[in-house]
Amino acid sequence: MERGQELEWEEAQKLAISVDLVTSAKQHLRFLAEVDRNRTLYDGPILDRAIYRYKHYWLPLLGKHTESTILEGPLVVPLDCEWIWHCHKLNPVRYKADCEELYGRILDNKNVMSAISTTCRRQTEEIWKRMYPYEPYELNMSSQFLKNFINSSMSTHYDLVSAVKRQSPFFYQVSGSHMNDDVFLEGAVARYKGFLHLIKRNWENSKRCFCVPTYDIDLIWHTHQLYPVSYCKDVMAALGKILEHDDTDSDRTKGKKLDTGFSRTTKQWEDMFGCRYWRAGAMYRGQPPSPLGLNLSQLDNQWWDKKMVPSNENQDMVSLHRKTVMEIMIEIVGVKDLPQGLKGSLFVTINKKQPDVFLNNKRNISILCNTKEKQAIVFQCEPKGDLVIELMSYSPIKTLGTTSISLKGIVNSVSRLYAEEWFDLVPDLTLADSKPISVRIAFSFTPPILAHYMVQMVRHFKYHCFTDEANNDIISLQMRDYQTRKEVIGLTSCGGTHVLAAESAEKGWFLNNSHWWFHVHNELNENDIAFGFKGNRKISEEEPLVVPMIILAFLVSESSSNCEKSCNNEGKGGGEAITNGIKYSPPDGEDEVKSSNCGGCGGGCGISCGGSCGGHCSGGDAYRN
Repeated sequence: MERGQELEWEEAQKLAISVDLVTSAKQHLRFLAEVDRNRTLYDGPILDRAIYRYKHYWLPLLGKHTESTILEGPLVVPLDCEWIWHCHKLNPVRYKADCEELYGRILDNKNVMSAISTTCRRQTEEIWKRMYPYEPYELNMSSQFLKNFINSSMSTHYDLVSAVKRQSPFFYQVSGSHMNDDVFLEGAVARYKGFLHLIKRNWENSKRCFCVPTYDIDLIWHTHQLYPVSYCKDVMAALGKILEHDDTDSDRTKGKKLDTGFSRTTKQWEDMFGCRYWRAGAMYRGQPPSPLGLNLSQLDNQWWDKKMVPSNENQDMVSLHRKTVMEIMIEIVGVKDLPQGLKGSLFVTINKKQPDVFLNNKRNISILCNTKEKQAIVFQCEPKGDLVIELMSYSPIKTLGTTSISLKGIVNSVSRLYAEEWFDLVPDLTLADSKPISVRIAFSFTPPILAHYMVQMVRHFKYHCFTDEANNDIISLQMRDYQTRKEVIGLTSCGGTHVLAAESAEKGWFLNNSHWWFHVHNELNENDIAFGFKGNRKISEEEPLVVPMIILAFLVSESSSNCEKSCNNEGKGGGEAITNGIKYSPPDGEDEVKSSNCGGCGGGCGISCGGSCGGHCSGGDAYRN
C-alpha cells in the first residue's frame, strides 16, 4: 500500500457511524436464523398474512409509539411483522418516502425490541390486544389464511412480496459461524466504510459505476439500514444524499451487470486502497441447499419431556479430537527476478507439509501477471502446520522455487485476517546460482471455527461399526429387540456396554441419561420420513452432538433395512439420510457422518439452513427419502 492509498484508507475510516454495527450485526444474524426456521414467511399465505399485519397493524402501532410513547418499556415487534419490516427497510429510499407520506416522519426502531430478544413482551401484547382485539399478537405459522383481507387503512404500495423473495436467500450467504466473530465483523465494518468512501469518490469524480459489495460488506450495509434514522443521517453526512440499496439484480452471468459491476468495484478498490477486495468467508457460496419439506417451527413444542435432566454421560463415552477449520483465499499478485528464459506461463501449487482431512492434495493457481486475468483460490484446512508454495513452469513442467507459510503464525499475527507480502523462494538445485525468485502473495483467512466430525459407518451382520477418518474405532451399535420394546446398545473400544436409546410407547426414541429425544414423523408424504431431534433446552454452540448423531445414523440405517425387508427388496440399495451433515449410503458400503459442533437446528441443520443457524434453536429435523 503506497502512501496515497494509505491516506485514502485513513480518510475512509473517519466516516462516523452512530450505530454499534458489530453488536447489531450479531443480532441481525440471530434474527435471520430465526426467520429461516419459519420458512413459511418466505412465500405463500403466511407471507401474505404477515405483509397485511405489517401494513395495517404493526406500522400504525409503531407510528403511535414513536409519536407519543404508549408504553413504559420497549415495544416488541412480532416475528412476522419484523421480517416484513426488515425487508422494507432494506430499500431505504422507498422506506423513507413511504413513512413520510403515511406518517409524516421516518418510523425508527428506537425503543423497539426484536422478536428474538428476551425482553418481556407482556406490555406490547396488552396494547396490541386493546388496539386489535380480533387479531392475535403472535401469528400462527401453521394456519391457513384466505386472501379476503380488508384494507382498513392507507398503506405502502411497495411490492413487499418481491422484496421478501429477494432477501430470502441472503441468510445462507452469511450463515457461516465465522460471521459472528468480532475480528471478522470489525474488519467488515472497516471495509464497509471503505466501500462508502469509494462510492463518494466516484460521485465526486462523476464516475458511473454499479458498486457491488462482498458479503461481509453487504451484511454490515444491511445492518446499518435496519436503523433508518441513523442510516439516513450517517450516509447524508458522508455522501451528501441517501445511498440506495439495489438488490433487484441477481444474474451472475459473466458480462452481465452484476459481474461487470463487481469487476469494476474490485479494480477501483485495489487502485484506491492498494489491497485486495476479495475476502475469505465473504464471497458468493452458490445456491442454497434444497429446503426440508416441512416447517421446523411447527415441531418445537411437541414430543419432549420437559422434566428430562440434562446430562453429557453418553457423550463422554467417545473421545474424538476436536478439530478446527479455517477458510483461506490466496492470490498470486506478482513474480520478480525470474531468470532469463523463464518468462512464459507460470503457475503455483499449494499444499500442506503435513496434509489434513480438509487439504490433502495440491491446488493449482495461475499467476495474474502472466494471464492478465485475476484468479484466486479458496480452500479449507486446519489452522496448523505449514502451507507449501511452489512456483512452477508449464513448459517444461518444472519447480522453480519453494516457500512456506506458517498457518499458526498468520493466525496469531494478522489481526485483520489479511496480508500481502513478498516471499523469497528457495530455488531449485538447477537454479541455485541465480538470484532468488520472489513471489508476492495476498492471502485472507477466516477465524478458525470448530469443524465437523468426520465419522465412517460400516454395516456388519449384527452391528454397525463407527470409526474416525483415521479408521480408529469409536463405538459399535446394535439393536436389541425385546417383545415390548427395542434398545440401542453401544459397545465401546474399551469393552464397555451401554444402553444408549430406548424406544418409547409413542414410537420415538429416548436417549438414555440425556435430555434428547428422536421422533419419527410420517406426515411429509407416503415415502418421506422426518426424524425430529428434540430437547428441553437450546443447543449451545460448543456442544458436540457426536453420540446423538451416530445413534440417529444407526436408526436411519435400521429403518432403511427394515423397509427393504418388508418390501422384499433386499440388496437393491438403501436410502439417503441427511441430518446435520450425516450421510447414509446403501448397505455394504462405507457411510460418512458429519456431526456438526454448531448446534443450531440439531438434526436438520445440514440441509435446512446451510449448516449455520448459530446454535439458538431447540432441535430440528432430519430428512430421509
